Amino acid sequence: MERESGCAGETAPGRIVLLNGVSGSGKSSLAHRLLADLDRPFFHMSVDMFGAMRSESRTHELDPSALAAALHRTRAGFHRAVAGMARAGNDIIMDHVLSEPWRLSDCLAVMTGIDVVFVGVHCPPGELRRRERRRPDRPPGTAARQLVSVHTHGIYDLEVDTGTASLEECSAGIKAFLDRPPADRAFDRRSRSLTCPPGRAGSGDIRIDGFRCRLRCKDRCAHRESAASAVARSSSRPKARAKPTWSV
Repeated sequence: MERESGCAGETAPGRIVLLNGVSGSGKSSLAHRLLADLDRPFFHMSVDMFGAMRSESRTHELDPSALAAALHRTRAGFHRAVAGMARAGNDIIMDHVLSEPWRLSDCLAVMTGIDVVFVGVHCPPGELRRRERRRPDRPPGTAARQLVSVHTHGIYDLEVDTGTASLEECSAGIKAFLDRPPADRAFDRRSRSLTCPPGRAGSGDIRIDGFRCRLRCKDRCAHRESAASAVARSSSRPKARAKPTWSV
């Protein structure tokens, strides 16, 4: 999109490069590499950065219910801050962990009309464990627990592996994609797949295990699966329950 001069309301939206991966997968390091390599001045906005803005001492005083609510508000605010920066014409590298279903659905909703390049950031489990041991701010097993859910949506514009390729190589691959992006993006395809028929509460929203989700519809006239069957499938999957963490 061509940039226009004048107030923010007349400015074409910037681009968002959304890096999604588990803790320790190399998202932040890759983001810093991209800042140096990309032709335009991008901002790096990470979910960790937003969590760190909150009072640490007061956060640790919260009971589990209040902590969960604070984390939800933080992540929802993060999504809207990134979208707001992009709508003002800024290019953003968004560093996130989409470990809960509602996070992706919320990003899809608030980033409508913005050019989003969705990048999956991977790393072999052994390397994740090695990196985790070097990070005292991460409880052991954090990355392994996140692996179960972070990439389950299964759709990206491109994917990189920081355990088998250098940061320079990963950055070069993303830059090449940005230079010649296809018209149809992962966010567009994901939005279409999540479209549900009118007349349903929350446009097809349901709640599974306390998270707001949207069922995929194979056509626009009827749901192909019930909330009950979705819950049954969700319940049958092994779940790793971790102690609450407020940083991601």
